[in-house]
Amino acid sequence: MKIKYAIETHNVTRKFGNLSAVNRVNVKIKDGELFGLIGPNGAGKTTFIHMLCTILSPTYGTAKVWGIDVKKNPDEIRKLIGIVFQDPTLDSRLTGRENLDFHGMIYGMGREHRERRIGEVLKLVELDVRADSLVDTYSGGMRRRLEVARGLMHNPKILFLDEPTLGLDPQTRRHVWEYIRSLKEKNITIVLTTHYMDEADYLCERVGIMDNGRILVIGEPEKLKDKLEGDAVSLEVTQPERYASSLRKTAYIHKVKVVGETLHLTVNRGERCIPQLIKVVERRGGKVKSVGLRGPTLEDVFMHYTGRSIREEQTGTLEENRLRMRAWTRR
Repeated sequence: MKIKYAIETHNVTRKFGNLSAVNRVNVKIKDGELFGLIGPNGAGKTTFIHMLCTILSPTYGTAKVWGIDVKKNPDEIRKLIGIVFQDPTLDSRLTGRENLDFHGMIYGMGREHRERRIGEVLKLVELDVRADSLVDTYSGGMRRRLEVARGLMHNPKILFLDEPTLGLDPQTRRHVWEYIRSLKEKNITIVLTTHYMDEADYLCERVGIMDNGRILVIGEPEKLKDKLEGDAVSLEVTQPERYASSLRKTAYIHKVKVVGETLHLTVNRGERCIPQLIKVVERRGGKVKSVGLRGPTLEDVFMHYTGRSIREEQTGTLEENRLRMRAWTRR
């Protein structure tokens, strides 16, 4: 089947009672693309991909996966996709091989096909030497790699990875990243959700920044960063709002954001501007506790479009939203 887009949505919306977890999202993802959906926990990323995976049905709008409407033909879509869920779903009482074998049986794969494919995917994620060990003896990183292998068992056209490195240590995260990048050679369309900006920057060809159920911008990471036009300078000061208005009037400063006790500035030639910025604060009786200088990152892009920093710790509002959704689904 020849398609123009692996995934295409038009104003897709999912409501839980009065709460719009996903609100009028429009996205087109090309065949073979590694697309990242980035934003804080509670932004609507998981709800969005659950609709694409036919776990949830859209309240309004349309979504097509491989040209198939998610509402009209969910069974057809399930044959074409693989999923690595945010929460662990392996059976720790089975071996790695047994977990994969059970998954293959669910998808109607014959015994010879299953055995051949199990060997292929275990080798891909470098777990072939631990194939017959109980999953209960696996490390967190090994379990994540086995879940990726399971998602690939039935040769899906599209693989969904929902926060694939959540809770892993930095070294293991990097290890998982390399496996994800290696999948590009298999010409699989990959949709990855994450709130780790470095992960999205390293892996994704394009990203969509999601917040409060909406996608605010879509683009290539480098191009999104280039649009900020300058270096990122951070000044940690007490009562940063005292200085923000003065700095906004300064010609060489493009953007000023206040997050907690830190002034985040986008400036021309940051290394030359820092002494002048410190003087502005000191002339008003303040003191700079620390200074940071770097090129723009996806964190700065997120801050540019939302006005705040992305954080792993969630606000009370987002926690309330999650609780409301859980309560609604139990009705």
